[in-house]
Amino acid sequence: MVTVVQRVSKASVTTEGKAAKIDSGLLIFLGIGREDDADDALALAEKVVHLRIFEDEKGKMNRSLLDIRGQALVVSQFTLLANLGRGRRPSFEAAAPPERAEELYDRFVEKVRSLGVPTQTGVFGAFMNIELTNAGPVTLMVHSPDKDRQEKSRRKGHQP
Repeated sequence: MVTVVQRVSKASVTTEGKAAKIDSGLLIFLGIGREDDADDALALAEKVVHLRIFEDEKGKMNRSLLDIRGQALVVSQFTLLANLGRGRRPSFEAAAPPERAEELYDRFVEKVRSLGVPTQTGVFGAFMNIELTNAGPVTLMVHSPDKDRQEKSRRKGHQP
């Protein structure tokens, strides 16, 4: 499981004429892979909510989403799992099938909400228009814990 997390001063997603909006907080693009499971969804939600990427009174990134009482906007994005290794057309073989991905997406969102974060969402599988004001800018890629180890192994030339 992988996310692209953007610290925002505001963000919105519009689907079929309906908008979901947040003020200060995180815009979270969530990609779910074939090998991902409920444990990945729960662990990644915990990790993202507790990221210390908001500034404290000294200007250091030392506060989490919870610390600032921020909001989250979670948008499913299977294209984060694209493989661009061959040719010019991305392959999405690593992405989870839609039914499984939606289940894990819902788990992720439920966990973020259960941690006390006011959370809005896009519409799973729909075409969405997203607007945001990136604060900083701060944009991070965050992998589920097991995927972090796999990514490190891959970079070192080992197979997971």
